[in-house]
Amino acid sequence: MAEKNESKKIKKLRLGKNKILAGVCSGVADYFEVDPALIRILWVLGTILSIGAGILVYIIAWLIMKSNN
Repeated sequence: MAEKNESKKIKKLRLGKNKILAGVCSGVADYFEVDPALIRILWVLGTILSIGAGILVYIIAWLIMKSNN
């Protein structure tokens, strides 16, 4: 029964501690349990391919996400 409750834990998307700018990429990396460098590379590639829309998404995510502190 205890295993069932632990598997249903709700993960919260929060700004990470390993931050460079605002911590958005490290927060996303913590949430998906991957390396923050991978998320940063994907974010930069997405921003380039979307002609800068990633910058707006980053700012919105920064405003929405809560801090770990």
